[in-house]
Amino acid sequence: MEIRRALPQDFWELLHCLKMRSKYAILLVFVISLVIIEKENNFISRVSDKLKQSPQALTEANGTDASPASAENGSLASLQELDSAFSRLRAHLRNVTLQLAGDEHPGPRRHVLLMATTRTGSSFVGEFFNQQGSIFYLFEPLWHIERTVTFEPGGANAVGSALVYRDVLKQLLLCDLYILESFISPAPEGHLTPFMFRRGSSRSLCEEPVCTPSTKKVFEKYHCKNRHCGPLNITLAAEACRRKQHVALKTVRIRQLEFLQPLVEDPRLDVRIIQLVRDPRAVLASRMVAFSGKYETWKKWASEGETPLREEEVQRLRGNCESIRLSAELGLRRPGWLRGRYMLVRYEDVARAPLQKAEEMYRFAGLPLTPQVEEWIGKNTQAPRDGSGVYSTRKNSSEQFEKWRFSIPFKLAQVVQDACAPAMSLFGYKLASSPAALANRSFSLLEEAQPSWVT
Repeated sequence: MEIRRALPQDFWELLHCLKMRSKYAILLVFVISLVIIEKENNFISRVSDKLKQSPQALTEANGTDASPASAENGSLASLQELDSAFSRLRAHLRNVTLQLAGDEHPGPRRHVLLMATTRTGSSFVGEFFNQQGSIFYLFEPLWHIERTVTFEPGGANAVGSALVYRDVLKQLLLCDLYILESFISPAPEGHLTPFMFRRGSSRSLCEEPVCTPSTKKVFEKYHCKNRHCGPLNITLAAEACRRKQHVALKTVRIRQLEFLQPLVEDPRLDVRIIQLVRDPRAVLASRMVAFSGKYETWKKWASEGETPLREEEVQRLRGNCESIRLSAELGLRRPGWLRGRYMLVRYEDVARAPLQKAEEMYRFAGLPLTPQVEEWIGKNTQAPRDGSGVYSTRKNSSEQFEKWRFSIPFKLAQVVQDACAPAMSLFGYKLASSPAALANRSFSLLEEAQPSWVT
């Protein structure tokens, strides 16, 4: 008590004031907590009521006639309605993301992936997108990854390669071309490289400002076709990619469609996948010419019959056909993540009606077909008979697509038919029962294309 009397009166008043403020602060926090809890309860109640809504209430809200259904079906319909709303929100967020990323072009930015295997006409079809001035097109950039990272075929290694390819594809579609610097050999210096694979097959890499003045004593291994350019400046190429309205990329090095799901679902991308296939008998005939050294066993067996055809060669052929078939079946099943984003195209249909198929592919991708593309198709599908080289994209397409029938021995065709029968059936390729049927051009080996191939 003596200590209390010794303290000044002002100190006790201050202490009392602090105690009162603490009480008010605690009371204020308690009130705010009650408000928050009440709002959360109201929100949960509204969601619960929504899920418990009867089908009749849902149909009345949508302006349709009610039909009797169970409460369980009503909840399912509500969940589907919410899922639809979420999809619309996701699409809106995609557009906002693209705007924040600096997309100054009108309309949505499209990302087209042409997925094929070697000798299926993918270089020719890729030109349909390379010739469109607003598209940044890359020709086989995954070649560098295949050359640098070694994966044995099959098993976990095949999965590993697919994942690496997918992640590189994603960055390239986002115009992050620097990702290639880790795989180009020799490594670029100062973001400059004369070793970009098939640079001349991409107009965007051979036009201003990416085409810089040529440099003396610099060997450009993959040079531009119609002009002299200096080493590729990857920084300028990335900037050109971002300035273009759309991005397209052609690859023959990824076949497992299922691995592309994270890429398709990335909100920064609007991916459209075009899977190009060709009659496997024609593919084998073409590879035996283009990659002669790798098919010596096939050629000796076909011409001499003395050297036995190794079983691993046949198994490799069967495995290739099966991987293509499985990817196509997945796309044609239209899973939610692929709906509206997958299109199956046969090379034979492109060769017979190139302009029509180009219009269909552009329509599927949501892109305008320009007069420049139409002009290129007109000029490059009526080439002279002797003007079509192994790697040429200029062909008399209406004659070229069945030329293989007269160059492949029937017993080779039989091996392909046995190994690839399920894929051939899916894609509408008829089996030849005899050498005469194979060589008879009046006997069509092609069934009509199915409308369901465009999702």
